[in-house]
Amino acid sequence: MQVLHVCSEMFPLLKTGGLADVVGALPTAQIAAGADARVLLPAFPDVRNGIPDTVLVAEIDSFAGRVGLRYGTYHGVGVYLIDAPWLYDRPGSPYHDQSMYAYPDNHRRFALLGWIACELAKGLDHYWRPKLVHAHDWHAGLACAYLAANGHPARSIFTVHNLAYQGLFSAHHMAELWLPSSFLNIYGLEFYGQMSFLKAGLYYADHITAVSPTYAREITQPEFGYGMEGLLQERQRQGRLSGILNGVDDKIWDPSHDARLAARYDADSLKNKAKNKVHLQKAMGLQVDESLPLFAVVSRLTNQKGLDLVLEALPALLDQGGQLVVLGAGDAVLQQAFLAAAADYPEQVGVQIGYHDAFSHRIIGGADVILVPSRFEPCGLTQLYGLKYGTLPLVRRTGGLADTVVDCALENLADGTASGFVFDDCDAVALGNAIRRALVLWSRPRHWQHVQRHAMSLDFGWQVAAKEYLSLYQRLS
Repeated sequence: MQVLHVCSEMFPLLKTGGLADVVGALPTAQIAAGADARVLLPAFPDVRNGIPDTVLVAEIDSFAGRVGLRYGTYHGVGVYLIDAPWLYDRPGSPYHDQSMYAYPDNHRRFALLGWIACELAKGLDHYWRPKLVHAHDWHAGLACAYLAANGHPARSIFTVHNLAYQGLFSAHHMAELWLPSSFLNIYGLEFYGQMSFLKAGLYYADHITAVSPTYAREITQPEFGYGMEGLLQERQRQGRLSGILNGVDDKIWDPSHDARLAARYDADSLKNKAKNKVHLQKAMGLQVDESLPLFAVVSRLTNQKGLDLVLEALPALLDQGGQLVVLGAGDAVLQQAFLAAAADYPEQVGVQIGYHDAFSHRIIGGADVILVPSRFEPCGLTQLYGLKYGTLPLVRRTGGLADTVVDCALENLADGTASGFVFDDCDAVALGNAIRRALVLWSRPRHWQHVQRHAMSLDFGWQVAAKEYLSLYQRLS
């Protein structure tokens, strides 16, 4: 089974969010399961520098000029790079400049990604030709449209990592992109007078997956569908929409082998986890006391993540003796509010603005509870890291959070299935109640450790997802 993953980022070469983690791990797991999986990426500077040894596969005229296709390997995975420096060799993120303005030619930059995917399916590389194209998020959505326009030289899957990001562009750009004008239609990629790269993926793919079963159901509803719910309801009725839960890369996230931790540990040596807690308290200038429950946030600071609710619930958490560590960046108002809390409660609240991968490991290894109170969460990886590290997740019941965390209700504690704390209503009262329940369990160390050990025993490895995807590929072939 030759599979081409089409995406804009890949961990650890380039990462702005969870998409990169998925693409960094899923192809490797699929190769281990017997597939011939490769990845197509734009040659952004960090990607090109991370794969310096490449060979030129082809040069081809495109709507964006003459471009090169290069091929190399990265940690055993074959990677194709689109060599078009006038499009991709820029400062800032893959999507916007250093002033956070989206690049005005993003429609061309990411349409080219989809177009090259189709050309590979048509045989651009004479030595390898994908039978299935797996496009990820809006950046790769046009891959499915180009395949449809060319009579489906390969089958296609489109994975929704976050439906909120839709890749909307002015309809007048359509003429530049070598797509049939008939595709700019309500039965195509037109969306309220604009063209939507996301809708292109949803409409033209042979099958759609979301990154958790619950999110796959949620996006068929107006609350989560962002105007696409009608199309998604139709795909659901046709059996062309399903959810496959993301996984955790065990080579990167494993407390028994994590060199970033002050002390490594496993479910049988939880005393060593406390050493990480003391190290974290010292690093953040907090009161050093193993007995104090330490809560953590490792997240983009955005409205979606429900972090305004954390700020509302924070006084009660601190009054009950809790501590809070925050690592993240994003909304300026949220950043300032967390920094103000750290200034007001220096022994109880520690905040670091920005994202540092190594420090995220030290926080998740040292904290007792990881907070993920999202308004919506397609899958979520942070709670999975928390489970793996015995840092109990406290989450809202939505998307992948609902699929992965079992609440510490009495019946779940009794039958040994509890793995964290779950609340339903999206408000600070419900979050505060969940925090209180966490503190009650914290006061019973034997029960707390029992839940920790169960959480650490759960298997959310990529091998499970890889097999599910391969089964889906085979059904489509």
